[in-house]
Amino acid sequence: MSEQNPIPRKLWQHPNPQSTEMYKFIKAVEKRQGRTFRDYEEVYDWSCTNRSDFWKSVFEYFPVVYSGTVPDKVVDESARMDSIPKWFTGVKMNFAQNVLFSGSRDGKPVVAAAKADDKIACTEVREGSFLEPIRHITWKELRERVGSLSQAMKSRGVRKGDRIAVVSSTSIDTLTVFLAATTLGAMFSSSSTDMGVKGILDRLLQIKPRYLFMDDAAVYNGKEVDLRPKMKDIMAGMRGVAEFQGIVAQVRHQHSPVDISSVPRAQTWASFLSAAKSSALEFEEMDFADPFLVVYSSGTTGQPKCIVHAIGGVVLNGHKEAALHRQIGPGSTQLQYTTTGWIMYMASVSVLLIGCRMIMYDGSPFVPEPTNFLKLLGQEKVTHLGISPRYLQTLQNSGIVPKKVTDLSNLTVVSSTGMVLSEQLFEWFYDEGFPPSVQLDNISGGTDLVGCFGCSNPILPLYSGGCQTRSLGIPVMVCDQTVDGGKPVPVEDGVPGELVSYGAFPTMPITFMGDNGPKRYFDSYFARFDNVWTHGDFIMIHPVTKQVMFLGRSDGVLNPSGVRFGSAEIYNIIEAKFADKISDSICVGQRRPQDTDERVILFLLMKPGHDFTPKLIREVKEAIRKETSPRHVPKFVFETKDIPTTVNLKKVELPVKQIVSGKIIKPSGTLANPQSLEYYYQFAKDENLIDLAETRAKL
Repeated sequence: MSEQNPIPRKLWQHPNPQSTEMYKFIKAVEKRQGRTFRDYEEVYDWSCTNRSDFWKSVFEYFPVVYSGTVPDKVVDESARMDSIPKWFTGVKMNFAQNVLFSGSRDGKPVVAAAKADDKIACTEVREGSFLEPIRHITWKELRERVGSLSQAMKSRGVRKGDRIAVVSSTSIDTLTVFLAATTLGAMFSSSSTDMGVKGILDRLLQIKPRYLFMDDAAVYNGKEVDLRPKMKDIMAGMRGVAEFQGIVAQVRHQHSPVDISSVPRAQTWASFLSAAKSSALEFEEMDFADPFLVVYSSGTTGQPKCIVHAIGGVVLNGHKEAALHRQIGPGSTQLQYTTTGWIMYMASVSVLLIGCRMIMYDGSPFVPEPTNFLKLLGQEKVTHLGISPRYLQTLQNSGIVPKKVTDLSNLTVVSSTGMVLSEQLFEWFYDEGFPPSVQLDNISGGTDLVGCFGCSNPILPLYSGGCQTRSLGIPVMVCDQTVDGGKPVPVEDGVPGELVSYGAFPTMPITFMGDNGPKRYFDSYFARFDNVWTHGDFIMIHPVTKQVMFLGRSDGVLNPSGVRFGSAEIYNIIEAKFADKISDSICVGQRRPQDTDERVILFLLMKPGHDFTPKLIREVKEAIRKETSPRHVPKFVFETKDIPTTVNLKKVELPVKQIVSGKIIKPSGTLANPQSLEYYYQFAKDENLIDLAETRAKL
């Protein structure tokens, strides 16, 4: 093994791989295909080069609720990828029906044991409340709620193709709106209550919803926020949208519903529901490729992309990823910590397809005590936890050891996404934080494909760093990033490059909404290389373990003097060596019109009580030099008081890179702290860089 790509430390292995759904599925495919696969890599390659057979196998393996006839060839594999080929022509289905029922018999939906009337479907938890009675809802109650609300929507004119939006928390009410809308064939769109009015309107004005369901209050970090002023501002911004009928208030106020009479064209949930003539469930029959979901890119400048996804692909991929890759079954209980404004909300809802119990958590995971959220895992016997690297890092920095806080004997998988998970956190997870039996599932993919490029695999060993494997049926290739246009040039495993997908998959968006939607769609994924999807990630596939190493966004790749590397390499060193002093960092390349080469600038956010000093700068540079190479060492290291993030706490490099390279940008509504960008404009000027560097040297 070369020194450049040593085999990482092995951290986990399933004690009985033959018991997993992944193993059983592969055996079923072998029987169906009349062949034997040597290893998972051969299964993966087959799933990508025989996509019609693979996705038909997925369809037939899982209890999908559908009508119609499954074609022999479920997709035209010879069609160009950028033509967005249709899948499963002739198959009819409904998303809500697949959530509320399991499988079909004689053309009728079936209630499986996992979705029996008295089984708990969902549990709702609010910040700090879970030591008191928790709100549970059974499958029977969920079906009744969805039936009543869908009938009220239908009476008020909601039809197939309409849009229903929410600005809300992760609650039972929000889930009811989601399922009621899709019962009727309407499209669902969600935004979180912590988004600014501009960010919300940037979404709503493009999709033109018929109704907006919105929480009347929000609670976070021990504080309750009255959302009626935000309601009024949204109503003012929606003036002139002919399709829009007004706001329906969802009660989130802690004590009683607030008076919304001052909000124009707003009504209470009870008032809206009064139009329902029954609670009967009537499912609109939809094509496999019909739209049901609108999600949004986390772009940091300009209007967000309104990405439209089809029913069938999300249902199939939801089954595949949950059951095969993540070991979720009918007896599982998942808690995915997320807002409704992030694609992980869809991921949390999709486990209901399997019959898994869904726990919804609203608020800060550190209130009133940083250990209470962890105690909830033991109290509710959570089997699958979804969080972010930032959460794990906070636990580590605070000296909190989850396995000492509560009983985690039921916990099987912890998934992490939103940013690169460092090797240092991988090792802390197993050496200190969690039971060694738990599988750490680092995933990456997201909004654009309602799924993963990189994810876990229970039949393979888990090594430190990256994503354990590539997701079945989603073609991934690494290409030479220096080639721009034409046919992409693949690189060998072990060489970093651009992530591209070379074959159509069923969770590709069907279109973008808004002005120039189809053109924005093409430009987003297909403009760079001919007939392949360019995702915008800088990755490497390990030549031995086949891990997918995500090294940063490709538009943020650092390239001083022709040496290309991802910012994640720098972040890993900062987290591993300086976690006691440095809270966070952001590393960007600077190349202004007058510059002949790119230089790297590193900004450090210090922890309270620790000073930014020349000694620290020297130590950071030396650590980077020692762990990587002299070319990786930043030209300048500066202190910052804030690092820009999205409302979902994803660190965003591109606006900082653009600013220090001399551009003036207009931040989008997806940034949680757009004012933080002002600080970075000073670094676009030579004299400022020199003055600041000299000042540091003299300290």
